This record gives sequence, structure tokens and C-alpha cells, in this order.
Amino acid sequence: MSSNIDPKIVKSMLEELGAEITHTRHNHLVVTLNGCTHGFHDAHHSLPKDEIAAMRKFLTDAGIDPARDYPL
Repeated sequence: MSSNIDPKIVKSMLEELGAEITHTRHNHLVVTLNGCTHGFHDAHHSLPKDEIAAMRKFLTDAGIDPARDYPL
């Protein structure tokens, strides 16, 4: 699993998928997509591996299939 993922790219991808992103005072992001909500640490550098794993689970729970919904 890559640990060199830019958080700005992740935020942009989430917005393209239609997610609502709210910033909290405690340096967290609350992301809502397709009725699923999850809080993430607002990283300013590469995302830690645990955040990447949590993001993958969140996207799966929200019904997102990367190959179908966000092909590269």
C-alpha cells in the first residue's frame, strides 16, 4: 500500500465523486458520500497507511467501485 498519497488529490477525488467535506476546528474532515459519513484527520503531508485503509473502507461502504466510478 502506497504511503505517498497527496491529501489534496484525495480531497479533489472525493469532491468529484460528489462528497460533502466539512472541516472541523480540531483539524479533522467530516466526509459524507452516498449517505455514509466518516471523520478523517486533515493531513497536510502524505496520508498515513491507516488513513488510506480507512478511506478504502469508507469508499467501499459508500458503494464506490474505483474501477467503475473513478477509472484512471
